[in-house]
Amino acid sequence: MDNLKLIALDADDLEVISAHLEDSLIRLGDMVYLPKEKKFVFTTQRMDWETSQPDDPHYNLTGVHFERVTAVRSRGLDLSNKDATLCLLAIVFNEKDKPSGTATLVFTRYVEIELEIECIEVQMKDLGIVPSEALKETRAQD
Repeated sequence: MDNLKLIALDADDLEVISAHLEDSLIRLGDMVYLPKEKKFVFTTQRMDWETSQPDDPHYNLTGVHFERVTAVRSRGLDLSNKDATLCLLAIVFNEKDKPSGTATLVFTRYVEIELEIECIEVQMKDLGIVPSEALKETRAQD
């Protein structure tokens, strides 16, 4: 299957990206906020639901970046543990002053990362298959 590339410019588009990122694994050290560039960027191990089987899951290394980010807040997160692995449940958008609002990355264990954004501008791109050895190592840390 070809690498998936998606762009979100509104709430409906962001729901599609959220669905593709459901159950993806993100290492805290693989997230970065670049305030001068107004970007929030991370890589994740995204389950490829289209090709996975119950006994043989396939994961892609996927890059995601949010543009026009003005602030980042977190809840329930130990920022000192860069090796912590988070499991993403969803990305939820709450509009404030159209088109601005917050995009909240909701993880298991009641962890959230909230991004203040001027408008929705998000890109997601698969970068390749995650080798099974790397996946086992990440799962062991979770």
